Amino acid sequence: MIGLDWGTSSLRAWRFAADGGVLARRETPHGITALPEGGFQAAFAAATGDWLADGEKQALLCGMIGSRQGWVEAPYLPCPAGPAEIAAAAVPLPITGARAMLVPGLTCRDADGVPEVMRGEETKLVALLARIGAREATLCSPGTHAKWARVAGGRIQGFATHMTGEVFAALSRHTILRHSLEDAPPGQGIPPGFAAGLAQSKRSGGLLHQIFGLRTRSLMGEIEQREGAGFLSGLLIGREVTAVLELGVAPPIVIAGADHLARLYAAALDSWDIPNESAGADLAAEGLAVIGRQLGMLPA
Repeated sequence: MIGLDWGTSSLRAWRFAADGGVLARRETPHGITALPEGGFQAAFAAATGDWLADGEKQALLCGMIGSRQGWVEAPYLPCPAGPAEIAAAAVPLPITGARAMLVPGLTCRDADGVPEVMRGEETKLVALLARIGAREATLCSPGTHAKWARVAGGRIQGFATHMTGEVFAALSRHTILRHSLEDAPPGQGIPPGFAAGLAQSKRSGGLLHQIFGLRTRSLMGEIEQREGAGFLSGLLIGREVTAVLELGVAPPIVIAGADHLARLYAAALDSWDIPNESAGADLAAEGLAVIGRQLGMLPA
């Protein structure tokens, strides 16, 4: 089976063995907003054409490819939901040369009735359920729109979204704060300034006030430009974690995301003495394999 996690800015693809193990993996920049000439079919062929030519005939896709701006819109499935229900709601996709199915996204509402949605992270949650069974846990999936999801009783009970990554990008590129920081190279461990931003997030004062404090600290020579990005990141992630803790979380916290982001979130949770662990790099692939078995694409 071929599995794809097809997002807004990139496409990740895996080729699975019959036992669900990953035979090969690759990533292309052809997210749904950066398609090559020929559109979705061309992007799919570029990512998987040699695997199809080698005999693969089944594909399972998840992510923003199933959104309103994607190839085919897959309706949201309400929570609570388990792996069997997610598989049963999969939508056929018109791909030449393969039987293709699209995993549905999930939806729920918060305590105030505000709707929540996710696409792609549900595959990580399916994988987590396969690992822990009916036990309770919380998945933290950091990124542009960070997700915190609770699982219990073998089902996804609900989740909350925080626009932390997107807000960081907007503030650091398009506000006065851009003069107070310099771009930090990704993947270099905990950036300078992060611990100070994290500590500030635990103090009194609204977030908007604390954000402007980065500007004034810079003007007064109390923070260097090389520390600015780390400070802002620590402040935003710290406030995100604070909000999550106020609602209550079910330990352990399992972090599933890019390595450099996972390290930052682990550091934030460690500062609150909250048990956490890394899920590893291929949790989405694990989830696609589980759903693939439910659909008969892989042997049960």
